[in-house]
Amino acid sequence: MISEKKIYQALEEVLDPELGISIVDLGLICQLQATSGEKGARVKILMTLTAPGCPFMASLADEVKEKVASLEGVEEVVVNLTFEPPWSPEKMTAKGRKKLGWE
Repeated sequence: MISEKKIYQALEEVLDPELGISIVDLGLICQLQATSGEKGARVKILMTLTAPGCPFMASLADEVKEKVASLEGVEEVVVNLTFEPPWSPEKMTAKGRKKLGWE
């Protein structure tokens, strides 16, 4: 079974199109779950965006799905969006805050 660490590494390659920072460092990944399927892992990702009206909502979710689906051992990827609780800068990693000059 694929590890959550490998999934997060793949997600670090997905950049917010406006800020140029990974969605992981922005704290957009709320929950990640990988379970065994017949042919590989089934991955469920719950993510948020910095704003509910984000014009990149669909394309960002598609990119997340494509990136994780390309990993060896992944059979299925489901990406769901949530805005509860709303995103806030406190969800960012130290690396993300540093890249924005907030540290």
